[in-house]
This record gives sequence, C-alpha cells and structure tokens, in this order.
Amino acid sequence: MMSLEQARIKVLSEKGEEDGEASIPSFILQMEVEDYLVRRAFLAAQSRRLQPQGRDPMAGKRTTAESWGVGYGIARVPRTERGVARFAPMTVKGRVTHPPRVEKKIRKEINRKEYRKAFVSALSAVFKKETVERRGHRLGSASIPVVFTKEFEDISKTRELVTLLGKIGLEQELERVYSRPRVRCGKSKWRGRRLRRRVGPLIVVSNQGASVVKAASGIPGVDVKTPERLSIIDLAPGGVPGRLTIWTLPALERIVERVRKYVSK
Repeated sequence: MMSLEQARIKVLSEKGEEDGEASIPSFILQMEVEDYLVRRAFLAAQSRRLQPQGRDPMAGKRTTAESWGVGYGIARVPRTERGVARFAPMTVKGRVTHPPRVEKKIRKEINRKEYRKAFVSALSAVFKKETVERRGHRLGSASIPVVFTKEFEDISKTRELVTLLGKIGLEQELERVYSRPRVRCGKSKWRGRRLRRRVGPLIVVSNQGASVVKAASGIPGVDVKTPERLSIIDLAPGGVPGRLTIWTLPALERIVERVRKYVSK
C-alpha cells in the first residue's frame, strides 16, 4: 500500500539561496533502487528508437557469372567471361552471407507494470546522494535533491546558469562536463562516434519554452525535459540509475502526480 507520509525538502531561489521548503511523498525517497529492472526498462525503451533495416534480396546477385568447373587450375567460384570472380560472398561485389532482414525482431518487450516500477525506481535513485555519486557525478557541497523555485526557468544566459550552479556547490561537476571529451577506440572513430562526452545534469522544468532551455543548451552533457516527456532514458542513461537532476518546484509537483498514478494502480 502506498505510504501517505510526506518528506520535507528545501527549495532554492534563482539566486541560490534557501527559499522555504516543499513536501514530496516519502515512498519516492524510500523505494529500493533495482538496478537490474532499471536496465531492462532502459534497453526496452532504447530499442523503440531502432529502425528495421534489410537488404535487397538480389544485392550482389545481378551478374552473369557462372562457375567454369574443374580443369582450369583455379577456384570454382562463379566467374565472368573475363575471369573476374563474382556472386560468391568472399568476392568483390558479391552477395552478403547473412544479410540483415526486416522481419528480425529488434524491439525488446517489457510489461507495463514492470516499466512503471522501474521508472519509479530510477526516479527514487536521483534523490539518493550515494547513488548519484556512485554514478560518477561530483556533488561537492551541494545537497540532494536540488530544487529551485519557478523563477529559475527565467534564466536566459548560459553564463548566469553556470554561475548559479557553481554557487550551490556544483563547481566540480561543471569542471567534469567541460573537461576534454575522450576519444573512442576502434572503428567507431570513423563512423561519426569519435568523441565520447560525459553525461551532465538533467534539468526538469514545467515548460519546454522556458528561457533556461536555451541557456542550458550551451553546457555540454546537460538535457532539459518536462515532467510529461521524462523517460527512464533521461533518468538512467546507459541503464545506470542516479543521474544528477535539477528540479523546478512546479515540475517536481507534476512528476509526483504522474508517479502517484503509477503506484496507485
């Protein structure tokens, strides 16, 4: 049964100073973080972004090449009149041995109740300081959770936002996201994935048209979402729960209402 107890959290003003308190249901803070379930839900949500791909059934087969048979002292692969090998998988311009097929099942399924439980579990993780630090975020002197008043959404300059985050104790976190991105190893460097940037804080606002959305776009690794569009991909990137999340008070109230429906069903 869902607990009706309330937990008190402090609210910060747009200047980084304490500006009263707010209450959230205690079950969000007390819920156990189930890493395995969160990862399952993350993979299921991520698989919905994949697009089925296939190959032309005649790819590599549009040739008049035929095997010459034995007695020529050469391999019996199909050859053109000029003796150029074609059609076989190991030849230039030959067919693919096992081409991808459109009918292959690439989506991973998860029950609705399991996904909702995983979402609440990932949400609970962002309120636990030890889980956030274990994920790699550097909190410094900042306290968890970080909740601002609605005026926070009116910040329009990236410089002002960086100054505010540094004021509340997130200087080390900003240094981490601004540090030089790591260069990947292997072939991924050739295929548009050369750099691997660090995942920074997640900012949840009540309105996607808020000024802070544009201001936050200048900080690498930072994402801005509304409570309605918040998914487990945002709360647990890579399937690892505990992302540093910055809330505005109206957004926090709306996510509580959303989660309350999940828990009551």
